Amino acid sequence: MKSLKKISCTACALFLAFSVTAQEKSAEEAYLSTVEDVVITELVNSDERDNKLVALQYLENAADEGRVSPDMMVALDHLAGEGINTQSRQNGRLMNNFPDIRAKACEILGKVPTEESKTTLKNIALSDNEPMVITAAIRSLGDIGMNSNDDVVNTIAWANKKNAVLNPTSSLALEVIIAYEKIADKVEDKGAMIQSVGQIATNYRYVKPVRDRALRLLKQLQSGGANKSAKDTK
Repeated sequence: MKSLKKISCTACALFLAFSVTAQEKSAEEAYLSTVEDVVITELVNSDERDNKLVALQYLENAADEGRVSPDMMVALDHLAGEGINTQSRQNGRLMNNFPDIRAKACEILGKVPTEESKTTLKNIALSDNEPMVITAAIRSLGDIGMNSNDDVVNTIAWANKKNAVLNPTSSLALEVIIAYEKIADKVEDKGAMIQSVGQIATNYRYVKPVRDRALRLLKQLQSGGANKSAKDTK
């Protein structure tokens, strides 16, 4: 009996020690997370472009490790719209127009498959005027793969139509095709997507490989086998 009591007491002591250690570790992790959020926020709000690049490094590490906090999401949303949604001017000159910053933020958002990320990327795809940023936003929308009520496919179609008129870019058109390939099986009404793909296939301002890929996608849509990845259709 005494032996059983001794074992029981030892087990309880070990459990308590483990619980205290776990709580201390959890508190430490929470503290470090809070500190990181503060650092990122300060870097993002800085006027210096280099500080924003450092913030993006922190944010990409967090996204790769699956630990993006609400404050980090706010930071990504801010950086994705840097110079578009938030503007800093001096003597009438826009001082924070950093397309590379916006594009990288969009790329990182593609690693965080949430409704919040999707909403930010949709807004950027529709409001930005830089092909490299729109390209990154569309690529990430395809990576996230959400398409509730065809909101994403309609956003991509509209962005593609606008840029086909204002600034046709083969790299952007290619990302449109790849994104369509990724979400085709989640599209309820394929009308907008088919028209968009058809416009790319017949627009001779795009390079031939892009037009050919658009034609292949049209054939797949017609046969009902459009759910192919970029790797499958190369």
